[in-house]
This record gives sequence, C-alpha cells and structure tokens, in this order.
Amino acid sequence: MRPMKSTPAAAAAAPVPELTERQKRHLRGLAHPLKPLIRIGNGGVSEALVREMARALEDHELIKVKAPGGDREARDAMLRELARRSGSTLVHRIGNVAVYYRENPRLPKKLLIPDA
Repeated sequence: MRPMKSTPAAAAAAPVPELTERQKRHLRGLAHPLKPLIRIGNGGVSEALVREMARALEDHELIKVKAPGGDREARDAMLRELARRSGSTLVHRIGNVAVYYRENPRLPKKLLIPDA
C-alpha cells in the first residue's frame, strides 16, 4: 500500500504550530547557509507554486523562498499567503527572502528544535 502524499489543501488544513522566539532564532541559524529553493515569479502565489513548496517542505522541513522585489507590503502579504496555503510557519523574512518551516513526522529527525 502506497503512503498518501500530502496535498497543499491538506497541509493548509493541518494546524500550524506557533514557534517561540527561541525556536525561531534556532531555525534562522540553521537556515542561514541555505540557498532559496523556491522563487516566486511575476504570477505570484499560484497553485503550482504552493504544490512545489509543499513538496520542498516535505523533503527538507526548512526552506528559503525568494520573492520578487517591489512593494514591501504586497510582498509581505504574498509571503504570509504562501505560509497559510502551504501550512507552514513563516520563521523569518529579510529583504526578498523568507524562511519557512513545516515539520514532517515521516522524516527521521533532521531538524531538532529546542522545546518552548
């Protein structure tokens, strides 16, 4: 029997845990050397982008996403929307780059984050 793949809709329906500042600080440190895996194009947050992000989070748990430049408020809204639709936590945003985290219980514990 094949395990069920998670879909973006299923990921968004799952509760997103709130991270403490200590946990966010730890994840920011782990994300520092990472390169962006996802780049948001001029089309914005599409269903294909959300699916690709869900796949990347399933494989890595912690990823960086690069957004297009331009209006800061529009970019921040786009990054929050991406977190909501992918069922992930927006850990940090600096400039055009955002860091997202979503735990995958099926992976061996690659990312150990401190308790709250």
